[in-house]
Amino acid sequence: MKILIATGGTGGHVYPALAVATELASRGHKIIISCDGRVDKMVRDGMPAGAKKIHIWASGVGAKSRLNQVWALFKIAVSAAALTLRFVVSRPARVVAFGGYASVPAVFAAHVWHIPTFLHEQNAAIGRANKFTMRWVKTLMTSFPTVDGMPKKSSAKIIYTGLPVRHDFIERAGEKLPGKSHLLVTGGSLGAQILDDVVPGAVAAMKNKKIFVTHQTRPENVEKLQMFYARHKIHANVLSFVHDMAGAIVDADLVISRGGASTVIELETIGRPAIIVPLGINPDQAANAASYARRGGGFAIEQSKFTPKWLTATLDELFDNPSRLEKMAKKSLVENTAVELIADTVEK
Repeated sequence: MKILIATGGTGGHVYPALAVATELASRGHKIIISCDGRVDKMVRDGMPAGAKKIHIWASGVGAKSRLNQVWALFKIAVSAAALTLRFVVSRPARVVAFGGYASVPAVFAAHVWHIPTFLHEQNAAIGRANKFTMRWVKTLMTSFPTVDGMPKKSSAKIIYTGLPVRHDFIERAGEKLPGKSHLLVTGGSLGAQILDDVVPGAVAAMKNKKIFVTHQTRPENVEKLQMFYARHKIHANVLSFVHDMAGAIVDADLVISRGGASTVIELETIGRPAIIVPLGINPDQAANAASYARRGGGFAIEQSKFTPKWLTATLDELFDNPSRLEKMAKKSLVENTAVELIADTVEK
């Protein structure tokens, strides 16, 4: 069966798409992957052997400039028309879209030709692109048990599949807490300034001075944070990039992070207690953090309330009660079979 996998314009959309593409290819299906120029190299490096790639002309519509918004919509419309014409000659049997504006053309073309289309929403609040294309799909697959902001008139079937993650996370799922008072701080690929501003001072004020910190930050902040931790005699490893994130999470007794969907699902896959500080301007991250906190695995706290005083009190309480951290870890653990579930759903 020929299957078109439509990716978005960021790694958060691409990596799950590639994981599913690889699984479907292993089951004998012919895979075509559509992407725009922003993630072209990412897709080329990760696509399964034998798969074909087609280029989509697209960009995000969230720009502040009205002219840039109109230009972005024009590019998406041109790509939608081009794909619709392409399907006259080479039509897939299924289209699987992983969100983002770069996936809109494939969903539209599939709708025109009545091709069964499956849409995946990675966040706990539906994104604008997916909300727009929901009118053309019959099946929505979700990363979280509930999704906020769903269109009221949508007739799409909703299936909770989870979010695909790399195998190194699945292989280490459910490992016990190390019990070494190890704190992991990660703000994503670019770091998070609020974590750099709050965490070091809060740790320095803790009663428990035996804590070990792994702190991922922006490259320009590495030396400053290293000096701060050393000055306060806190054992810390400060770095700008974590090459083995699965290992870093497994080695942590507690994680402080942003609320991106991939980060939250990775925490749930391994099973680690966490304090999640969603990006203030991003409702998706707030919804992801709230979904995680409802399980009892940790805290979702607004950026405005994430103060050194609050964090010091919380860290002291948690690290003085290892049994509570262990209970939180068990509550946070969620079995991740997303790749298989999505592939099974598409094949049906």
